[in-house]
Amino acid sequence: MSTDTTIAFLGCGSMNEAILGGLLAGGLPPSNVTVTVRRPERAKELADRHGVTALSNNENPQANSQAAAGAEIVIMGVKPVGIQDLAAGIAPALKPETVVISVAAAVSISMMEAELPEGQPVIRSMPNTPSKVGRGVVALAAGTHASEDTMARAKDIFSASGTVVVVPEEQIDAVSAVSGSGPAYAFYLAESMAAAGEKLGLDPETARILARDTVAGAGALLSEPDADAEALRIAVTSPNGTTAAALETFTAMGLPDVIEAGARAAAARAAEITAGLQK
Repeated sequence: MSTDTTIAFLGCGSMNEAILGGLLAGGLPPSNVTVTVRRPERAKELADRHGVTALSNNENPQANSQAAAGAEIVIMGVKPVGIQDLAAGIAPALKPETVVISVAAAVSISMMEAELPEGQPVIRSMPNTPSKVGRGVVALAAGTHASEDTMARAKDIFSASGTVVVVPEEQIDAVSAVSGSGPAYAFYLAESMAAAGEKLGLDPETARILARDTVAGAGALLSEPDADAEALRIAVTSPNGTTAAALETFTAMGLPDVIEAGARAAAARAAEITAGLQK
């Protein structure tokens, strides 16, 4: 990404701050970034930590519009229920070429475009929490007026947070069910492994460390170039061995079906939230 790019982060919770941190680590000058948050204490915290310009909406009701007016890229990171109002609020301040990106779940491209000037480039993104450590997965969906060049710029921005994929918007709910919610599935697995270890006689702290670091280590193996989950599983599963006994039990008890059902429930809930946000 060009170090001349100016970016406004409207809302800076954990996800937007993770993206911000990745960009700054990649060479974007802090002077090119403006952040808006509600509380002045949070604004000072971000300014002190990152060296960026940070504005408080509580102190300056025009903070979002001011930040958007000076930016080539605007990243909206407020809660889903606030995205449409935020888009409408900054619309008069945007330059026609400014790219507006949402990191909020459930808010469709059409819902954002309806609040923004005709022809405004819009991108919908779905990041996940490992973006905080540069190991996230971010899916991008192009709006009606987002060109290939616009998408390339967005990919460049989010690549600082991890892997970036481009999907049609109709697949975003499926993305949310796999990678958006996926870290919680891995954490749940680690919790369950630790609980099983305790029941097998391990003390709670030892069980927690074993489960946590095993899941983290397996993830590191999966992050290697050309890594394949099935191949890694097969490599560690000796015929008639202990791992095989466990995996055969998982399959017999329907674990793959349970995971699929959970993902379908997550995708369905995302669609319900979107419907509930329609004006």
